Amino acid sequence: MDSLATALYVRADDLLTSSPQLAPWQPVVGITPQLSDAELVTLSMMQAMLGYTSEARWLRHARVHLRHLFPYLPKRPGYNKRLRKAVGLIQHVMRKLAADTALWTDDVWVVDSTPVECGRSRETVKRSDLAGWAQYGYCASHTRYFWGLRLHLLCTLGGLPIAFALTGAKADERETLLDIFATEPTLVTDRPPGQTLIGDKNYFGREFESQLADLNIELLRPARKDEAERAGSQLFKPLRQVIESINETFKGQLDLERHRGRTPGGVMVRVLQRILALTAAIWHNEHTGQPVMRSLTAYDH
Repeated sequence: MDSLATALYVRADDLLTSSPQLAPWQPVVGITPQLSDAELVTLSMMQAMLGYTSEARWLRHARVHLRHLFPYLPKRPGYNKRLRKAVGLIQHVMRKLAADTALWTDDVWVVDSTPVECGRSRETVKRSDLAGWAQYGYCASHTRYFWGLRLHLLCTLGGLPIAFALTGAKADERETLLDIFATEPTLVTDRPPGQTLIGDKNYFGREFESQLADLNIELLRPARKDEAERAGSQLFKPLRQVIESINETFKGQLDLERHRGRTPGGVMVRVLQRILALTAAIWHNEHTGQPVMRSLTAYDH
């Protein structure tokens, strides 16, 4: 873990040195933060990796066990505020790490969405700052209704996150995917033609597939009940397990459903911490000659 934390800190610090505009805004006049932005990113990754959903408990743990890595640690309110301001920086670090792996150039992607529950009681739903963004939705894989958001994730077969979106529970998966490509067109334009995308039965429709074809993306998915058998159907069951294992890593090892976010900014940064942790683990494994794993078992504490 120390090796991973040191490598991430150095990479984040180098990024901020070459591109200082990526750092969260700070007033020109005032006290210089004693915890650097690179240390903040590293600290947030370690929180997700070590399974601390409570910021207060995490900082208590860090003060006892991580002083050799972080000589200064802020109090919880300061850590909370700085973390939310660092959303853009965390996204840039994630992309730099992902692009610095061999998996980044894979010509096969998998796409899926998974629930991010934000509350259960009716009282929570009525009072939450997430009302209007969070919605009631249905999770077919777990046969349950939930109130919250959906994490739409685009990954390689090796489990490397390529892009993501966080939407209301009722958002159309197809529209969200097209919005991802519209927001980041270089995901497709910077790659050779012929990218393959594997999705489930929700990614259907002649117009949708035509729009993907215009982007030189070939969609593979299982046939729906009213359709004839589609090409590659024998591959879907084993390959679908890839995205399921990635979702299980987020939920089982990175506690995605126990994020404790109560505001849009709070939920967003907590989801980003978990995507950063998975990306950093894959990046570090590759650069240290370790097996590429979608699971984070090798970093369990």
